[in-house]
Amino acid sequence: LSTVIGIVVGIVLVVGAIFLGGNAVIFLSLQSIMIVLGGTLAGTSVSFSISDLKKMPSLLKISFTDNDIDSDNIIEILVNLAKKARREGLLTLEQDIEEIDDPYLEKGIQLVVDGTEPELVKDIMETRLAYMESRHSRGKAIFDKMGQLSPAFGMIGTLIGLIQMLSELDDPSKLGAGMAVALITTLYGAFMANLFFIPLANKLKVKSEEEILIKELMIEGILSIQAGENPRIIEEKLQAFLAEEQPGKEASEEQVDTSRVVGENA
Repeated sequence: LSTVIGIVVGIVLVVGAIFLGGNAVIFLSLQSIMIVLGGTLAGTSVSFSISDLKKMPSLLKISFTDNDIDSDNIIEILVNLAKKARREGLLTLEQDIEEIDDPYLEKGIQLVVDGTEPELVKDIMETRLAYMESRHSRGKAIFDKMGQLSPAFGMIGTLIGLIQMLSELDDPSKLGAGMAVALITTLYGAFMANLFFIPLANKLKVKSEEEILIKELMIEGILSIQAGENPRIIEEKLQAFLAEEQPGKEASEEQVDTSRVVGENA
């Protein structure tokens, strides 16, 4: 929702400022759009493979949707598995593997049930995590590159406009058109980069960090289950792990606890 709100508010404010300044039609230039948008897309296609570019629709979808990963639910699943493993043994967890929705967590529990050594379990899970992180970084790199290229092609459009303007110095009536292209392309390039491409790249980075954090939490929980730790200790450890990585969550939880205590005292 924040992505949609930010883009809409940005467009409304910029377009509104243009209309308040007078004639808005002068800011429309097909030539400038062709240079900036066409050049940006062309430069991006040169920088990445077709398989990478095919992922752009899914990357946009990720940017405009919330992560459906519930950290509290993951912790609850791990604690329940720890209770069962401590009570009935690790092999009994095989019955619960099919009920786990997350493929990453499912793989980790399967390794534990198969009797894989803890160090090897950690190495396998971290390798899969590193691959996922690399895949995410390539998606982010596409929008980073577009954020770099659009201002650059805006500058190229400026140079084109200046050249056209200087070539027509003997005809003052044509100077305005060349100057308009020179300035509007720079505007388009800066606008696209700072409202679309760079923010979307940053949004993908934030979402990737959130998912990596959850995967690291899963690794910690899986190794704790394999070590036979007390389920209550595992829950405390995972909650503390999240609170350490997300200070805001810890503060909100402390505030809730304080409110509860105050209410009880009252």
